[in-house]
Amino acid sequence: MSAADPVESIDGALGGPPGWLRGLATAACEAAIPARLRPPPGGGRPSAVLVLFGLGPDGPDLLLVQRGPGLRRHSGQPAFPGGAIDESDGGPVPAALREAAEEAGVEPSGVEVLAVLPDLFIARSGFAVTPVLAWWRRPVPVAAADPPEVTAVARVPLSELSDPRRRLTIRHPSGVTGPAFQVRGMLVWGFTAALVDRLLTLGGWERPWDRGRVEELPPEALAAGT
Repeated sequence: MSAADPVESIDGALGGPPGWLRGLATAACEAAIPARLRPPPGGGRPSAVLVLFGLGPDGPDLLLVQRGPGLRRHSGQPAFPGGAIDESDGGPVPAALREAAEEAGVEPSGVEVLAVLPDLFIARSGFAVTPVLAWWRRPVPVAAADPPEVTAVARVPLSELSDPRRRLTIRHPSGVTGPAFQVRGMLVWGFTAALVDRLLTLGGWERPWDRGRVEELPPEALAAGT
C-alpha cells in the first residue's frame, strides 16, 4: 500500500482509520527503538506528543506546529503538538490531546487514538516522550492557537515528507547528524525529524534519497533551539 493511494485513504476517512494506519500503529508498537532514542534508566521528564494523521486536500498528512522563539526548550523548532504531562492529565493520551487543542485548535472529540507508542528520549532536554498515534476522524481548521508559544501550524502531506528532494541530513555543531525535511517553509530537524523518518520507514513510504546531502544546522535554527 502506498500512502498516496487515494482509494484506501478516502475509504478510511469515511469509515474509520485506514488499513495502512492501523498497520503502522502495529509496526510502530513492535519495532525496536534505536539506541540513541531509548530512555535511560530512570526515564526522563514525562511528556507526550500527538502524531495526528489526517486526510487533507493533498492526501494523507501529518499535523506539525512551529514553536515560538522565546520558549525555554526546543524554541523555534517544528514539532508535533505536545508537551509535559501534567499531574491533572491522567496520562499521555489526555496530555497529547490537551496540548493539540491548546496549540493548534484540534477538537479532541474528532480524534481517534490508535496506539500509545513506546517512550523515546530527547537527551538535550531530558524529556521521555510518549508518541500518541491517532487518526483525525473529523478535521477542523487549525491555526496557531497559543501564540507566542506556537507561531504556525501546518498539515504536511506524506507525499512531501517522502519526496527525496525535500530530504537531507543536518549536522549539529556538536557533530551529531540526523535526518531533516524542508517542507512548508520549515526545516524539520532533531527529535521530530527522527520520529518522522522512523514513521516513513515503518509505513513503507520512504523513497530513496541522497543521504550524502549533508548541511550544517543554520545558525538561526541553532539560536532558536537552544
